[in-house]
Amino acid sequence: MAVAALHKGLRKQASYTSSYSMTELETIGFISRNNDILASELASLTRITTQSMSQILKKFESQGLIARTGSSDDKRKMHISLTPAGEKLVKQNRYERDAFLQKRIETLLTDKEVALLEKVVPILDKLAAAD
Repeated sequence: MAVAALHKGLRKQASYTSSYSMTELETIGFISRNNDILASELASLTRITTQSMSQILKKFESQGLIARTGSSDDKRKMHISLTPAGEKLVKQNRYERDAFLQKRIETLLTDKEVALLEKVVPILDKLAAAD
């Protein structure tokens, strides 16, 4: 519950979050971490239908956040990547979340708690990567 509450607080810090659903934000994150990903892979990662993913990608494309490139192996497949505008959006989001978290850590935690948090982060990373 604590992680979920922290996640909710971090999500509120991004200036653009009201324009995007959680699935859309998750999708842009997956594209950022997996350049040239296929729409079907994004749908699988976000656990939504390919039709729903298609709608998300159309929205992103109309906003200039993504680019689609045809596959050299299979002309039916399109690889999805971020445009410079999409990369800027991701960087802005990370900056805003990091600044929020840094301020919280500096104002609310003791030095001992910060040291303990530093030890816990790799464990949380391991849990997050388990999917």
